Amino acid sequence: MAVEVIKSVKIMHQRSATLKRSGERIGFVPTMGSLHEGHLSLVDIARNRSEIVVMSVFVNPTQFAEGEDLEQYPRDFDRDRRFAQERDVDILFYPSAEDVYQDNFRTEVQVTGLSKLLCGTTRPEHFTGVTTVVAKLFNIVQPDEAYFGQKDAQQAILIQQMVKDLNFPIDIIVGPIIRESDGLALSSRNVYLSDDERKQATSLSSALIKAKKTIESGERNSKFITRQIRSILSEQPDIKIDYIEIVDLEKLQPVEKIDGPALVAIAAFVGTTRLIDNIIIDKNESNTLKIENT
Repeated sequence: MAVEVIKSVKIMHQRSATLKRSGERIGFVPTMGSLHEGHLSLVDIARNRSEIVVMSVFVNPTQFAEGEDLEQYPRDFDRDRRFAQERDVDILFYPSAEDVYQDNFRTEVQVTGLSKLLCGTTRPEHFTGVTTVVAKLFNIVQPDEAYFGQKDAQQAILIQQMVKDLNFPIDIIVGPIIRESDGLALSSRNVYLSDDERKQATSLSSALIKAKKTIESGERNSKFITRQIRSILSEQPDIKIDYIEIVDLEKLQPVEKIDGPALVAIAAFVGTTRLIDNIIIDKNESNTLKIENT
């Protein structure tokens, strides 16, 4: 059966309401399109847990600051629709910015504190745009579960906090980072990289792997580990570090010593392309976030 494409906010809302009345469990995978295996792995998880899988494709303008890549962001809806079809998505929600943000739109949703840390330090308005659009999408699609990737760990943690604070009856499921064979975390922005930049970009995952081995060997001093990561990244001529941080998984505050669940996170420019990557350290040696609102 062909994937059902819905472009209207009103029709999507009505369709979801009908499904909910019928007792169908809705799993929701929000994306900005330019789909890759990372997105599609979330569809696979949703497919195993929900009767109906809804995926959104919406390049959200409010999470891009002036001078960022809103206009250049890769878009290919026919390709995205084909991938969604092949992965058995039931509904592909593809609204316009004008329909999502109608005239005189004035409301923002902000997770205070958390939104200004890590990526929020250099992108101060980014997460307000993210949480606002996700809240809107949740109200439109009315999912029982929503699926996010660990690569955007800070985003997942903010959305979990928003869901808790605003009493959304939604479970947030976080899937593992999906990587290329050389370790590079899949990202829609990887297409911006030249061949040489692409090779240098693998240093992010290499540095994190080294950090994980160092921690597993008994090292707990965060400064030692971040210096080690910085040394590895600094070997690449086209990498400019935005931040290297080791923070706790709840408040995203820096930790001097790793003695509980922690996020080891990197943001860096490879050439002009900003990439992020991370690993999770916890007492169970898990390498993926496990965030569910149960």
